[in-house]
Amino acid sequence: MAKITLSKLRHSYMPNPISPDDYALKEIDLDWSDGGAYALLGPSGCGKSTLLNIISGLLVPSEGRVLFDDKDVTALPPDRRNIAQVFQFPVIYDTMTVFDNLAFPLRNRGVDEAQVAARVSEIATMLEVTDLLRTKAAGLSPDNKQKISMGRGLVRDDVNVVMFDEPLTVIDPHLKWKLRSKLKELHQKVRATMIYVTHDQTEALTFADQVVVMQDGEVVQIGTPVELFERPAHTFVGHFIGSPGMNVLDADMRDGGAFLGGHHVALEGAITAQDGTPQIGIRPEFVRISDAGLPATVRKVSDIGRHSVVEAMVGDTAVKAITDEVVPEQGAAVHLQFQQDQTRLYRGGWLATTGAAP
Repeated sequence: MAKITLSKLRHSYMPNPISPDDYALKEIDLDWSDGGAYALLGPSGCGKSTLLNIISGLLVPSEGRVLFDDKDVTALPPDRRNIAQVFQFPVIYDTMTVFDNLAFPLRNRGVDEAQVAARVSEIATMLEVTDLLRTKAAGLSPDNKQKISMGRGLVRDDVNVVMFDEPLTVIDPHLKWKLRSKLKELHQKVRATMIYVTHDQTEALTFADQVVVMQDGEVVQIGTPVELFERPAHTFVGHFIGSPGMNVLDADMRDGGAFLGGHHVALEGAITAQDGTPQIGIRPEFVRISDAGLPATVRKVSDIGRHSVVEAMVGDTAVKAITDEVVPEQGAAVHLQFQQDQTRLYRGGWLATTGAAP
């Protein structure tokens, strides 16, 4: 296990990059503690896999350094970084038994057979596949194949980091929760440094202690799942995390305040920036249908089981509210009340209000 440091890291697939747009990864500085559970979260094309390949040694960055426990490994090939990687599609040997698949990384390094048997038994118990140890891998279900692929990454106790690249993409939805829970349980038992790459917010938020949210090659926020939900540092984070995502509403600024549809909106705290397009950000969970507040007209109601999502128009602006109360009919005139301590101003996409009342 190792502390991983990314120092002034940038990467371009162009031979002579000039502008920031030429870089697949903008400048990144990160520290990941030894034994932590981390997720790289973002949409396809945001740079997650590029960053993972740089950490693993499959790609040499254009600029910057990768350090394991403060040792510069930027130029080292993958086989000298002591890492394990689990991919989208299970990497196992179909003609081998489950036992031999799990034993392979250890035998390949000359580990004594008694130690191999003990370690394989330990990992198989964690994965709940002890009864499959003598089964040929070709006959396994997709979720069990991915379990074995995970086990191959975890069976060595000398790895610096275990990296998961969208490991549940090919798993049936009803089995994903089970495997996510198992992976979290495994981390708590083995305490290896783990980095989980995904575009799925549920996978990231249920697995990681710290989530790194990426957009267009740059890190826009690092935080716990609670921090990312409750206080997005960027509108992208608010929109990407949550279902539905945060309301991001174009605002007018005058007299030192924010206005929506000509109506003043009370913000969480003092405004800290004056430049950039102003937008109000508030999650649907903190918008209440009330007898007072912003006048609006209900455009659509979606019943999603535990609660309903009401979409109402404030002038030309659509605002979503989540409610578990009786919902108004389509076309009804209502008022929307924003919870002040959850109503934030963003400038140019970035958070521009303090968290304390002015």
